[in-house]
Amino acid sequence: MINPILLEVFKNRFAAIAEEMGVVLTRTAFSPNIKERRDLSCALFDANGAMIAQAAHIPVHLGSMPLSVQAAIQACPMAEGDMVILNDPYHGGTHLPDITLVAPVFAGQHAPVFYVANRAHHADVGGMSPGSMPLSTSLFQEGIIIPPLLLVRGGQVQGDLLRLLLANVRTPAEREGDLHAQMMANNTGIRRMTELVCQYGLSTVQEYAAALMDYAEAMTRAALRALPNGTWSFEDTLDDDGTGRTDIAIRVTLSIAEDRATLDFSASDDKVPGCLNAVRAITLSAVLYAFRCLVAQDIPTNAGVLRPITVITRPGSILDAQFPAAVAGGNVETSQRIVDVVLGALAQAMPEDIPAASQGTMNNVTIGGKDPLTGQAFAYYETLGGGMGAWMGGDGESAVHSHMTNTRNTPVEALEFSAPVQVRAYGIRHGSGGAGKWRGGDGLIREVKLLADAEVTLLCERRAHGPWGQAGGRPGMPGRNLVIFEGKQHELPGKWSGRLPAGSILRIETPGGGGWGSGEEAPSP
Repeated sequence: MINPILLEVFKNRFAAIAEEMGVVLTRTAFSPNIKERRDLSCALFDANGAMIAQAAHIPVHLGSMPLSVQAAIQACPMAEGDMVILNDPYHGGTHLPDITLVAPVFAGQHAPVFYVANRAHHADVGGMSPGSMPLSTSLFQEGIIIPPLLLVRGGQVQGDLLRLLLANVRTPAEREGDLHAQMMANNTGIRRMTELVCQYGLSTVQEYAAALMDYAEAMTRAALRALPNGTWSFEDTLDDDGTGRTDIAIRVTLSIAEDRATLDFSASDDKVPGCLNAVRAITLSAVLYAFRCLVAQDIPTNAGVLRPITVITRPGSILDAQFPAAVAGGNVETSQRIVDVVLGALAQAMPEDIPAASQGTMNNVTIGGKDPLTGQAFAYYETLGGGMGAWMGGDGESAVHSHMTNTRNTPVEALEFSAPVQVRAYGIRHGSGGAGKWRGGDGLIREVKLLADAEVTLLCERRAHGPWGQAGGRPGMPGRNLVIFEGKQHELPGKWSGRLPAGSILRIETPGGGGWGSGEEAPSP
């Protein structure tokens, strides 16, 4: 018999362990992308690789991480003290900068009884451009590909493997520091899970881990039963793939039948030559996020949420890419559009409960080169917030990260300390949110002056089509990318890569969110 009080205790304890792992990783990481922006995620898994609990980290990481853990379990049987590293998108990963470390929890048993894992976005993993978010046409151009391998054996780091990895990146000292931070995070999770087993006993911990997945499933089914039965379709597009393909369609047909949902993405476009292809793990992750948002109760986000949901993808399509399709942007950009189409379909079933589209992009910026003061290579990566969609009852939030990203902004001081740049402007892009009874949130403006020659890559969406409004609301304003040099201003496309000389000013204006409702605009608070 499951005790509801003890169930709540375990829900909080599991979440607290994942959160503590994240704190350790944040505080011990070297790169601003992890320690400042917190582009990382931590979670706990059962012996089969099913997710038990996660911290409040990055949705696109967490929903796809179970496939990484399962790939690690299948490829590398782990002994006590071992850790498996991987980033291969076609073996459970997402895109190459996201490196996952998986570790077993034995808790005094002869075989693993749980697993802990964390994923962190590394600011450079090699490839054709600094920051490893290139406008690529093949996975091989995006960086070093790591299949599931034992990085730590019996508590000892495998030096040959580590040297191989570090020899293939532009900033090896930073990468080594971040990898050791990931190891420390997993060690923390192992220690805390072992303490939990010692306190309550293995059978009790396993029983309540399974019960929490059952509870999440039951609450998701209840949320589905509250929806009308029926079938709805929705379509949205990606601007372009950076190679000339434009208006790339993402399509879903959503069917609700009692307490089950089926989402069929088969009609989405074929894979594209550029890097916006997403592996199936990304599609699953976006669906998990969207349907978790439907559940009002404070439930754990775990494997139970997806049990009543069937996701159909077509192998070879942009949402189920096959090796060696380029995928650097699928994780960050295509994931956002998947959420947009799922919410667009849900809006037809529950029109008063779904907000307008948020900015729909992560506005990826990578800058790399040689720092003239230190003579050392640098590679910097960040994503930028924008406007959230308005909802029935309120304006959208301005200048924030939304949906599949949950990172923080990079503080000006951290950016200027870690790279030879100067932040010239950072503020809200007033008036960029879509009009309506409730206004969409505004985007932001970020101007960065390069203090050294640098290679710059921009991987941005919603530059051609603004985020859609809901219930008669107007679309949000599309974003803009500009470079200013010697007093002359040039507009750049959403996908762009090239060298800029010292003194260039890069200006990013991010999209506003869509408005909600027609008629007289509500006054801003």
